[in-house]
Amino acid sequence: MTAPLKMLGKTLGAGFALLALAACGGEDSASVSSEQESKVLPGGGTVKEMVEMRHEAMEDIGDSFKTISDQLKSGSPDLDAMKSSAALIAEHAPNVGDWFPAETSPALGVDTDALATIWERPEDFAAIAAKFETAAGELNAAAQTGDVEAIGAAFKATGGQCKACHDDFREDD
Repeated sequence: MTAPLKMLGKTLGAGFALLALAACGGEDSASVSSEQESKVLPGGGTVKEMVEMRHEAMEDIGDSFKTISDQLKSGSPDLDAMKSSAALIAEHAPNVGDWFPAETSPALGVDTDALATIWERPEDFAAIAAKFETAAGELNAAAQTGDVEAIGAAFKATGGQCKACHDDFREDD
């Protein structure tokens, strides 16, 4: 491993682990009451289907973050794993803001780790989702170059956007 990679690992290693595990994805213990589960959403699909899809997509993002974190901490990162993980995060990112329609709010009986602030402050949520989308695109662009230092910097910035969203819009794990 080159000296810059060793320094990057020492400087950012602990932060990556915390960001990856606490910031994105994770378990969402979402469930839907029987009266809500079959309600059809305006765009099609049911409340139950939306909550399950959102849960799975967030898990995909979390798993991808963990992969990138693990690779950044390894002695010889698997660039292909980082590239595909960053691409998956970037693929999901533009949709995050759409995964929380009004009918999936906890105020309507949906048991979810998503806080009511998503629906109470929709402009704030939309703004933070847009920042995540931008950061995820930058992470993907950095990953596709194969420059491990650039990936590390973009990973940290993207994880910061995940954390910022979780701070205000998701229950603590």
